[in-house]
Amino acid sequence: MSRLEEKTVKSQTIYEGNIIRVQLDQVILPDGGTSQREIVKHPGAVAVVAITDEKKLVLVRQFRKPLEKTILEIPAGKLEPGEDPRACAFRELEEETGYQAEEMTPLVSFYTSPGFADEIMHLYVANGLRKGEAQPDQDEFVELVELTLPEAWQRIADGEICDAKTVAAVYYWQLKEIQK
Repeated sequence: MSRLEEKTVKSQTIYEGNIIRVQLDQVILPDGGTSQREIVKHPGAVAVVAITDEKKLVLVRQFRKPLEKTILEIPAGKLEPGEDPRACAFRELEEETGYQAEEMTPLVSFYTSPGFADEIMHLYVANGLRKGEAQPDQDEFVELVELTLPEAWQRIADGEICDAKTVAAVYYWQLKEIQK
């Protein structure tokens, strides 16, 4: 065991839902002490940076119950069991926005909240967009929104764009524009 690792001595599932599982782990700390860790197990997700030919970022407006407010986000969704992240990115973009992409280029994968969850998010850039008809899931209510880069920055300042994946997408877009 490295000097920073914790050793799990007992693990118990304390909740199992449709999206997440929560487990309680008993651990031995690096100094020999013991503690408990509450861990959210998640199947992973994808998110898509899609910029139209008119130089607008494709977003969805959606109510988020944990926040008790409606926010703007890039299209995203949970991986199904055994699903390839790239295939999921194509699917989520079309379901939520109606846009189809010719190609999905991987940008980065990151852990969303490693202090308590194992969720990994795969961020893709959609290329060759074609407008189509959105087909959100039955329990998913979203509105398509397209913003220019200055409008996106303003929505960040206003707090309407406030989740990490979407803020990262706007930074990526800004960097891409600077490098042109």
